Amino acid sequence: MKGEQSSNGKEIMLETYAPQLEILDPHPAGTMFRSEEMVLCQLFVQPEAAYVSMYELGEAGIAQFRDLNPHVNDFQRRYVTEVRRCNEMERKLRWVSGELPEPPPPPKPSPRVLTPREINILEERIDYIESEIQEITRNAQNLKTDYLALIELKLLIEKTQTFFQDHSAHRKISASVQIYNNDGALGHLGFIAGVVATARVPSFERMLWRISHGNIFFKQAQIDEPLKDPVTSHELQKTVFVVFFHGEQIKLRVKKVCNGFQATLYPCPATYKEQQDMLAGIESRIKDLEMVLEQTEQHRRLVLANIARDISTWMVVVRKEKAIYHTLNMFSMDIVKKCLIAECWVPRCDLHILQKALDNGVKASGSPIPSILHHVPTLEIPPTYNRTNKFTRGFQTLIDSYGIASYREVNPALYTIITFPFLFAVMFGDMGHGLIMTVFAAILVIFEKKFAKNKTDNEIWNIFFGGRYIILLMGIFSVYTGLIYNDIFSKSLNIFGSSWQNVYDEQTLRNYSTFELDPKDAYTKTPYPLGIDPAWQFAANNIIFLNSFKMKLSIIFGVLHMAFGVTLSVVNFNFFKKAELIFLQYIPQILFLLLLFWYLCILMFMKWIMYSADATDKALGTSCAPSVLIIFINMMLLKESTAKGSCKPFMYAGQEIIQNIFLAIAFLCIPIMLFGKPVYQIMAAKKQKRSGVEGGAAGEAGAGGAEGAGGEALGEVLITQAIHTIEYVLGAVSHTASYLRLWALSLAHAQLSAVLWQRLLKIGLGGGSPVNAILLYLLFAAWAFFTLAILVLMEGLSAFLHTLRLHWVEFMSKFYEGQGYAFLPFSFSVILEADEVDIKEKPNGGPPE
Repeated sequence: MKGEQSSNGKEIMLETYAPQLEILDPHPAGTMFRSEEMVLCQLFVQPEAAYVSMYELGEAGIAQFRDLNPHVNDFQRRYVTEVRRCNEMERKLRWVSGELPEPPPPPKPSPRVLTPREINILEERIDYIESEIQEITRNAQNLKTDYLALIELKLLIEKTQTFFQDHSAHRKISASVQIYNNDGALGHLGFIAGVVATARVPSFERMLWRISHGNIFFKQAQIDEPLKDPVTSHELQKTVFVVFFHGEQIKLRVKKVCNGFQATLYPCPATYKEQQDMLAGIESRIKDLEMVLEQTEQHRRLVLANIARDISTWMVVVRKEKAIYHTLNMFSMDIVKKCLIAECWVPRCDLHILQKALDNGVKASGSPIPSILHHVPTLEIPPTYNRTNKFTRGFQTLIDSYGIASYREVNPALYTIITFPFLFAVMFGDMGHGLIMTVFAAILVIFEKKFAKNKTDNEIWNIFFGGRYIILLMGIFSVYTGLIYNDIFSKSLNIFGSSWQNVYDEQTLRNYSTFELDPKDAYTKTPYPLGIDPAWQFAANNIIFLNSFKMKLSIIFGVLHMAFGVTLSVVNFNFFKKAELIFLQYIPQILFLLLLFWYLCILMFMKWIMYSADATDKALGTSCAPSVLIIFINMMLLKESTAKGSCKPFMYAGQEIIQNIFLAIAFLCIPIMLFGKPVYQIMAAKKQKRSGVEGGAAGEAGAGGAEGAGGEALGEVLITQAIHTIEYVLGAVSHTASYLRLWALSLAHAQLSAVLWQRLLKIGLGGGSPVNAILLYLLFAAWAFFTLAILVLMEGLSAFLHTLRLHWVEFMSKFYEGQGYAFLPFSFSVILEADEVDIKEKPNGGPPE
């Protein structure tokens, strides 16, 4: 086809999408091994068919749309009116939802898209519901305000009856009035009664005293039971007061102070009979008002109950519509052809779903003009999309937290499913602790549907639930490594019988509780079938044995893990057609790693096999077993190894020559890693320049520009390659040492478990008296608490973080770039989940306008 002008102004070639997917999609669908192959598509959609098509794409969640109007203000876009209308409906629904007495039921599944007429009907119904609830709420608030006023007046009359019957108060009033009049006559007294907030009483009384110069008498009584605010329903602490005064001027001043302190004034009769008559009338009105309030509240509950059945469904419908119009605002409008133009990234294997959505939109609208889908070849880097399920999602999240994979590079999450829980279990190896973790994760997995429905804001719970399959595998692998270590709550299981025999007499057994295991005397020459022999539980030299065993295992696992990471880079080089990097980068790197550090592991295996306590040749006895670390250090420093007595300085003939050859080859790999890639690029640039010269004058100009750009890029390549080479060479040493954390955390975990056993549970099991039974109950509770809190939770979190570091730094740095960006499709499920989070942070839509 002819080239068409894209929305961003670049000339691109368009290929019409063919219905035969076998022709367009010759590659297999993407798997977890690497990300999906993405296609940039251009859509030409009629405006009347766009809504239905976008609804189906939102349900499918397969297309990431690009904004073709980046410089257009949000308020100047085509569908801004529809977005505002949806925002207003959503605000009203959120306000109504906030008025519900309890959370509404989950939304009902919507089998189809609503028509514009149905949306208009829904909008009218939401408006009517809002106005109805507002009216009911206003009426209820007015009734509650009247009810509160009657209750306050009733309490005021009851309290003031005691004020007027207080003879000491009369004497004080008379004395103050006599001083005020200064003529010895009692004169006429007035009073004002009301109710004020209890917290304002001290300052209220002081202000009254000041404005009257002490010529008033203030009497108060706090209301015992708190009252309810008619608007907010909050509790109110109030106090009844009476102010006695003389003269109209002071009366006006007292009323101003009451207004300033928001005190409520009530008419109160002075005589007892009038007070009783008013009290009877108030009680009758209160009963009538309580009846009306109850009926109003019943009507309000009935209205809200009818609304609660559908409000969640309406909210979902409104949010979907808003999301559709928000996405349609990213489309551009072709004025000539009168159609909407969109660009989106779609996985190649989902193109048929995209085409089906476009066709359904055309059918629903009845438009005679079909929607057109084009495949747009582009040099732009597509987004990265790794398909996951509920099992693999947690592992993919661990990888994405480090960095989104570059487009189509090898995805480490596939291998992390096994390597992550295994390395964790090496540090956390205990059958008991692993079983606790397995049972906890199994409960989360078995009842995952029930837990998924009960959404919560608890971030810790959400993390545990999201990683339930990771925790399950970590627990299962921990049970396995605990079986290999023969360790369950710091104790050993004697399943197959010990391969060590008792060589001590009874007197020695009485005097000592632990004994050293000497293979020369006590070993039966029959290895324990699985894991570590239980006899090491009681050996005095078990720490020395386990230290050596676990430290060597850590180095072996570490070198294998790193070598596997380096080898995965070959898959990337082969896929991206960079075969030269296999010879210029992979082979030097793997040789450097294997000739030095895998050779160190080979020496460990040779030491285990060659040297024995009962060897006939003394040079192969345990006393002559050389230190593998010392041999490796001497190899690196080119120092000559020495031996004592009849022992041999080397483990095999020609070892020194072979080690020097390995060391020379390893050091020769460094300049290849450093200069191989830059030199290759220089040669490739010269070859390109020669081909450009042969192409003529125009070709010369093009080649000259390429040379300048290549020269500039070459300097960056040299610097980058130098950094990577230094990082790899130094990292090979530091990363190998970093895997010793497997040994260190495993040893620490075992020792903490042993300390809890010896200092707590063993003491409780040490006697048989009734008092000791009570003590055992308490000590077991403490042991169980510290086991869960420290050994399972804290130690588990520590081992998890260390395992995460080993994968991010030591493993993934060997092949993983992580320079991509995530595929964020237009998906209703993602949008609704994000809106739920926003609602929890802002639970109310605000008061209605």
